[in-house]
Amino acid sequence: MAGKTQKEKKKKGKNKKGEPQGTGWMNELRAGRSVSLEFFKANAWLMLLFVVAVISLMGLRYKTKMKMSEIKKLTIELQRAESEKLQEKALYMSLIRETEMRKMVAEKGLDLDFQEQPPYQLGDE
Repeated sequence: MAGKTQKEKKKKGKNKKGEPQGTGWMNELRAGRSVSLEFFKANAWLMLLFVVAVISLMGLRYKTKMKMSEIKKLTIELQRAESEKLQEKALYMSLIRETEMRKMVAEKGLDLDFQEQPPYQLGDE
């Protein structure tokens, strides 16, 4: 029995070529034989092109993110400027209307004046 067990261990442990059994390509990958130096020499330009393309895409993504954040910042600034413009325009228009009304009152000779205080109501007491 001892002889069979050793043979079985030998069969189980190694294949016909004397290499460890299991999935062939996995063992070759672990041993470093699946991708040889010749493969790298033959495909160096292709691999270099692939690396440059990946780096370029990463740079493009970074630039795009930076531009998008700048666009968001400028959009917020534009909204604030438009709001400020509307406030200034409303103030200007109210001043123009008041000036025009005072001019018309003076031309017509009416004895009218703008109240500084808002009107208040008298209540029943």
